[in-house]
Amino acid sequence: MSLIKICGLSTPETLEAALAAGADMVGFVFFEKSPRHLNYEKAAELGALVQGRARKIALSVDADDARLDAIAASLRPDGLQLHGKESPERVAAIKARYGVPAYKVIHVSTAADLAATDAYRDVADWLLLETKPPKDALHPGGNGVTFDWTLLDHLDRRLPFMLSGGLDPANVAEAIRTGHPDGVDVSSGVEDRPGVKNPDKIRAFVKAARHAYAAALASSR
Repeated sequence: MSLIKICGLSTPETLEAALAAGADMVGFVFFEKSPRHLNYEKAAELGALVQGRARKIALSVDADDARLDAIAASLRPDGLQLHGKESPERVAAIKARYGVPAYKVIHVSTAADLAATDAYRDVADWLLLETKPPKDALHPGGNGVTFDWTLLDHLDRRLPFMLSGGLDPANVAEAIRTGHPDGVDVSSGVEDRPGVKNPDKIRAFVKAARHAYAAALASSR
């Protein structure tokens, strides 16, 4: 696989840039502490613009059923990205309730962190491997920092995974060559400042990732 996800979209202009560039997935954030947070009205507006051109992924952090019900009603997502400390049991319950794929985020700093992926192999549809945030971080995301992609040599790859954390147009090709992810996910790496996406950076990221995946496929033949 070679999927590209642009996350944290919040305006029609930047959403259209991602769709026109050919992103496979577009992500929308439902987390009040994030500068990319959407209210339900805005999420419904943006979601309607997608019109099947990409998969809509809703990002939440330890959300309860009432919160997820509201997200599902407003966005009608094609997948749920679970960015908190959701247990395997909670992931299984969410999948059963909403009937869409679950993308479980695992934070990585060392090879030992990859052991956490084992518990989710029978319940999540995808893993999303992201840089472990520092202890004083305000947000649970990768915070624009990469981790050592060679650690992925130790990953059990029976479940597809996306690579995130610190990716941008300049380094995504190296990330694909080194980590061999099934998909790549970017948010702050295509922004001018937190929460403000740059359409040119979005287009450059998708182009760089597509070229890297094409090169990887050609070299494997």
